[in-house]
Amino acid sequence: MVLLSCQMFTTQYTKDIVIYRIIMELKDAPEFTNVLLKWFIEQPKAPQPSGSLILGLASGFWSMLTLSSGSDSPVSSLAQQSVLILLILSNHCVSPTFANPYRDALSNLQDNLNSLYTVLCSEVRNEETTLLLYHLLHRNNAFKIFVLSRSDMELLVLPILRTIYHATDTSCHHIYMSLIILLILTEDPFFNKTIHSTILKSVPWYTERLIPEISLGGLMILVTTRTVQYNILKMRDKYLHTNCLAALANMSSQFSNLHPYVCQRVIGLFEVLAKTHSRGGQEQVNAVEEALRIVLEVINSCIYNQLIHNINLVYTLLYKRQIFEPFKKHEAFQDIIQNIDLVITYFSAKLEKEEDQSVDVNQVQSKVNIWSMSFPKALLKTFPELKFKYVEEERPEEFFIPYVWSLVIRYAPLYWNSALYKVC
Repeated sequence: MVLLSCQMFTTQYTKDIVIYRIIMELKDAPEFTNVLLKWFIEQPKAPQPSGSLILGLASGFWSMLTLSSGSDSPVSSLAQQSVLILLILSNHCVSPTFANPYRDALSNLQDNLNSLYTVLCSEVRNEETTLLLYHLLHRNNAFKIFVLSRSDMELLVLPILRTIYHATDTSCHHIYMSLIILLILTEDPFFNKTIHSTILKSVPWYTERLIPEISLGGLMILVTTRTVQYNILKMRDKYLHTNCLAALANMSSQFSNLHPYVCQRVIGLFEVLAKTHSRGGQEQVNAVEEALRIVLEVINSCIYNQLIHNINLVYTLLYKRQIFEPFKKHEAFQDIIQNIDLVITYFSAKLEKEEDQSVDVNQVQSKVNIWSMSFPKALLKTFPELKFKYVEEERPEEFFIPYVWSLVIRYAPLYWNSALYKVC
């Protein structure tokens, strides 16, 4: 790590740095990659102090170095340092003309995937592990297929959602990578279907509202809609809410049996965006219009593909139908809002014809459920399937190299002279 850190103190390209050229040409690179992964998987604990005076002095010196690094985290483990080294090696020297055997080894890894998955689930709350997971999902198709075939997907997704939920206490880079992982996962239709049949009995860290039981898919919708709303109102980071909305859009055609509160939050997001749109400046209006359009497409995709399985959403649309009125003649939305308006009109007319004008929620939902069976879907306008795919930036190293070194500075038990940094 010390040898590789020369990158932090120079503006040279890594392919021109001698130590990197030597390391990238090592024949044992795949074996070394496997050893680093082995240490990560095994999570070896530090040996207990033996009482030796020399070891005691060494331990004291180690503690001094750790404290001087400015980190408030405990002394980093061998597993954590292994991941950091692996991230350094796999993110440098990545041009098409320069082979990177460490990245290739990660991309072609096919052994011990079960153990790797288990450790990733338990450690993905850590930023460096999230970044490793991203590289594996994005570049290793065998690993991606393995993950998507799991029946215990909640073990991986829940800690990622928790990281996103606590965005104010998390670095923006960690949030970005967590959202990109969700986007990559939602590219798979089977994943989008499975998450709605995975029922969670309790989610202690979700404090907005006590929900005794919710599907994993419903929780994903709650976290992503909350993130979009917070971002639009506070941070205004277009990249962040674009990834959230893309994941929502990918999931929308498989929304199933959504919890009433989830439906309220989806429509609530539209309502917040609509209010922001009406009072924002031109620059903000353009960004909000794009978000409004995607939210409408999400609702439209759900009612077109899963109307009979989302009675709670239909009920919420009826209850909040007035918020859609201003957009029915808006040039940017009038096409996509037609289907939503048709659904609202159809069920509203059915309710008005009822002799018993009951306002009881359960009775209304029961009637909506019956009427949905005979809803004339042929009247709905067909739109292209919502499908967003993650595409890495043209020069990803410009993001990843500084990011990796920022993690090394934060978590490696070494002192770094920040006055000399050229990269971070």
